[in-house]
Amino acid sequence: MDFLRYYAARIEAEFSNDTHRPLGPVLCISPWNFPLAIFTGQISAALAAGNVVLAKPAEQTNLIAAYGVSVLHRAGVPAAAVQLLPGQGETVGAALVASPAIRGVMFTGSTEVAKLIAATLAKRLDPTGRPVPLIAETGGQNALIVDSSALTEQVVYDVLSSAFDSAGQRCSALRVLCVQEDCADRTLTMLRGALQELRVGRPDLLSTDIGPVIDAQAQSVIEKHVAAMQTSGHPVARRELEAEQTRHGTFVAPTLIEITDVGELEREVFGPVLHVLRYQREDLDRVIDEINGRGYGLTFGVHTRLDETVHHVTDRIRAGNIYVNRNIVGATVGVQPFGGEGLSGTGPKAGGPLYLHRLLASGPTDLPLAGVGDSTAALELPGPTGESNLYRLKPRGVVLCQAATPAGARAQRDACRRSGNSMLCMDSASARTLYQFADAGPTPDWVAADEVATADYQAVLFEGDGDDLLHLTQHVADRAGPIVPVVARRSDELAAGAVYPLEMLVREVSVCINTAAAGGNATLMMVG
Repeated sequence: MDFLRYYAARIEAEFSNDTHRPLGPVLCISPWNFPLAIFTGQISAALAAGNVVLAKPAEQTNLIAAYGVSVLHRAGVPAAAVQLLPGQGETVGAALVASPAIRGVMFTGSTEVAKLIAATLAKRLDPTGRPVPLIAETGGQNALIVDSSALTEQVVYDVLSSAFDSAGQRCSALRVLCVQEDCADRTLTMLRGALQELRVGRPDLLSTDIGPVIDAQAQSVIEKHVAAMQTSGHPVARRELEAEQTRHGTFVAPTLIEITDVGELEREVFGPVLHVLRYQREDLDRVIDEINGRGYGLTFGVHTRLDETVHHVTDRIRAGNIYVNRNIVGATVGVQPFGGEGLSGTGPKAGGPLYLHRLLASGPTDLPLAGVGDSTAALELPGPTGESNLYRLKPRGVVLCQAATPAGARAQRDACRRSGNSMLCMDSASARTLYQFADAGPTPDWVAADEVATADYQAVLFEGDGDDLLHLTQHVADRAGPIVPVVARRSDELAAGAVYPLEMLVREVSVCINTAAAGGNATLMMVG
């Protein structure tokens, strides 16, 4: 309901002129772990932008998806506007992604599948000669840093909910707890004790804390990981399961595993398993670099009563949703827009002001906030008393630009200037001439055409014909690492005054601060 109301409010507030045009049929591929919320969020956004929807739920949760669609139909949404297509991802999902009728794809799931979808979409353009948009949210290796000033009781309470609610089957769930050595023994002693108090069992009972994981395959993958960590000598603490739970259900015991390096975790373990890392205070920046170095960027948390540490950590970490002195799961629509960067997704963030822009063929080109990259520029979003919710925009970094006309070069320099990004252009005499006479903007860096494959860039702006664009989109999709968006415009559009939209040139950061955190007045900690 929050998604439905939020996007309805956005179209009433923003879609007031005649320039907005939908994409066309949009494919929504939703996951099993939020089988109604994410499913409805995708559909409602696509509908709000004026598109018709082909809804492909995860094969494990077809029934709740069917019920959700029936509610929409009974509420008055035309049957032809939202059509349910259940089935296996490898067959139904893959066929839909490859269909030339699809004008946009929304996907929540694994990074590997998102890359496959991006590669398939890169093989074709839409009827206007543009790449088919993909909005992907793909989970992460989410971390929480705790320093010695944090209140241990509050830390343990928030860690339990972050790591073990929903049996750890949230994309935002806590996977790595980083505890300062000075307080690690006390924190881990209390955490191990709390672990033994958790009730594992049927989730329809109010007394249950942790239910089963989704299926036997998931259970097997998690158990193999725990066994491998035990075999390699990592300290492991588990809440033992009762015999009945091991016989009747795909339960996994909540587990703590101590590690010495974030790099020991090759991929996300999607279940009730928490990895714990001890760190020395002087190594805080190294820990942050290790977290950033994994390439994910979905959720992150910090527990501290030092304002200086809050500012330092939140400024250096690369994550879409940052939580201070609270748990790191749960994102209220319109209050904490949700989504990540890097290997955690493409953006824009669901339940945020830029989401609908990506679902339009034409529409607004401005950003909801000036001063991209300015740490003092922020929107304060509504929230409950005792909580601060700030929304900021930061540059993606480097934008690969390829122009064919002076108008295209001007439009690309203007887009990079407005979004705070630096430019990287393919080196040639003609390209240097184009950008030399473009209006003021970032001074381009240059890269040889045969070095583009190994160059580092986070977005692409393109002007040119369809054959060159198809070659570029496939080349970009084949790169290792995160999905890189390609934004293209035709020369005739740019000559007529069109500009590049900016939503894919920025990364959105939501910072949620528990201003009523237990432990007293934080400013007293700074005295002396």
